[in-house]
Amino acid sequence: MEHGNINKYKSWLLSGGIIVVVALWLISGQLGGMSAADSPLDHASSESVASKGAVRVRTQSAEQVLRTIIVNGKTAPSRVVELSAETDGRIIATGADRGSNVKHGGVIVRLDERDRKARLAQAEATVKQREVEYRGRLQLKSESYVSEAQLQEAVALLEAARAELTRAELDLGYMDIRAPFGGALQSRAVEVGDFVKRGDPVATYVDNRTIIVSANLSEFDARYVDVGDKAEAELATGETVQGRIRYVAPVADEATRTFGVELEIDNEDGALRIGGTAELRIPAERVLAHRISPSLLTLDDAGNVGVKIINDGGLVEFIVADIALSSNNGVWITGLPEVATIITVGQGYVANGAIVDAVPESDIKTSVAVKTGNEAND
Repeated sequence: MEHGNINKYKSWLLSGGIIVVVALWLISGQLGGMSAADSPLDHASSESVASKGAVRVRTQSAEQVLRTIIVNGKTAPSRVVELSAETDGRIIATGADRGSNVKHGGVIVRLDERDRKARLAQAEATVKQREVEYRGRLQLKSESYVSEAQLQEAVALLEAARAELTRAELDLGYMDIRAPFGGALQSRAVEVGDFVKRGDPVATYVDNRTIIVSANLSEFDARYVDVGDKAEAELATGETVQGRIRYVAPVADEATRTFGVELEIDNEDGALRIGGTAELRIPAERVLAHRISPSLLTLDDAGNVGVKIINDGGLVEFIVADIALSSNNGVWITGLPEVATIITVGQGYVANGAIVDAVPESDIKTSVAVKTGNEAND
């Protein structure tokens, strides 16, 4: 009977025993995990240390460099002229193809002379006749056979004949439409057989012997640029050319509040193409700047370009940087303290105002050198 009761409650006793064992195990884990060395205060301190990032830094001093104004611009010929017919006539010949270089005075197109040489000969004969008449009347005037009025009439007729001769000479010279200066023929609006009247457009002619790089300067930069200053431009083809500033706008553009500037470049051989983009570089003033690698530049939340440094308080500080000069050895930036501790590794993982563990680059180099020396000894 008693054995039957034990079997009846055996499952209940087994379940209760398991619960007691689990409870004792949980209690023992909590008591064993809590110790004097693992107090809540020490735990919070450990988390603070763990959250403190490590960055590599370099402390350097600023150097004096010549700041360069860099703006984007475009190239253009120094002069563009529209050549027009100065008299009526039919085109009988062309002297230059589109795109070809033409020397000063070279023939662009030639018109039919028609009877212009005959008119010139007639005008020359009329002038000779009027000169003889004038000399005759002048002699008679001295002998009182001709009045003053008759003498002045002879003078007027002579001057009219001379004016007609000049007109005939010019009209004959207008048969050849010539290049007003050395340059290139951009386009031609007429062909052989076309008839043109005075004032009709004939061709577009450009001065490609001198190139102009035009750009716009900010209000801040314009004060450092004067006519006659030396500057350079990097063309879209990669070529770098030098020239002089020939123009700085005295008044800013109303829409952009910028000042136009033009750099004049010699292109006597016509080798450089015109009409492309260019980067204009104008030397400005001397400033204190730090030379860094472009990879150290970063952006803040507002999209400003700058670098991160460790300030005097030991905190990360983002400083907006102004690029004063760019070269193959890096970029020179202003806006930093004269002596700055610049973050060189890890700047992308630390926020502005954060406390970090700054490791100087010199320590890294020293430890690497010691390790290398130990390996060599082994």
